[in-house]
Amino acid sequence: MPLLIWQWHLLFEMKISICAVGKVKEAFFRAAIAEYEKRLSRYAKLEILEVPDEKTPDKASEAEEEQIKTKEGERLLKLIKDDAFVIVLDIGGKQLDSVQLSKKLDTLGISGVSHIQFVIGGSLGLSDAVLKKADFKLSFSPMTFPHQLMRVILLEQIYRSYRIINNEPYHK
Repeated sequence: MPLLIWQWHLLFEMKISICAVGKVKEAFFRAAIAEYEKRLSRYAKLEILEVPDEKTPDKASEAEEEQIKTKEGERLLKLIKDDAFVIVLDIGGKQLDSVQLSKKLDTLGISGVSHIQFVIGGSLGLSDAVLKKADFKLSFSPMTFPHQLMRVILLEQIYRSYRIINNEPYHK
């Protein structure tokens, strides 16, 4: 029986890494992240990697903010693997709806990508060096979200994508 293209996910498990600046402090965010980690475990191998954030002084100058982004960026770059497809979350990136994101993830898997790394910056965003490492820049909205909440939103959308890929029901 021929293998159907949409069955690529049955052959190997996709590895998804979330590389993020800072720790999630609020218990309600940690609980939501844990729930999506559990749900995603049947579709992909998920890891969440954190690097320390830098303290941003009140009324920091533009130069100070760039230094902070550079330091956080250097830490993030150490996590990025050469064989991974790197998707950075960037307000200036391409906006996709949930179906488009699921198609993007599905297409990556079909084309042989076995590791996707999503990168979430700190409160000031990502350094230019990290942005240059991106294979794809993804924006969830022109609005700014707290980077801790962004982890929850990202995990929910990855989970939703796998439900869509597998033709499984999911509330809209």
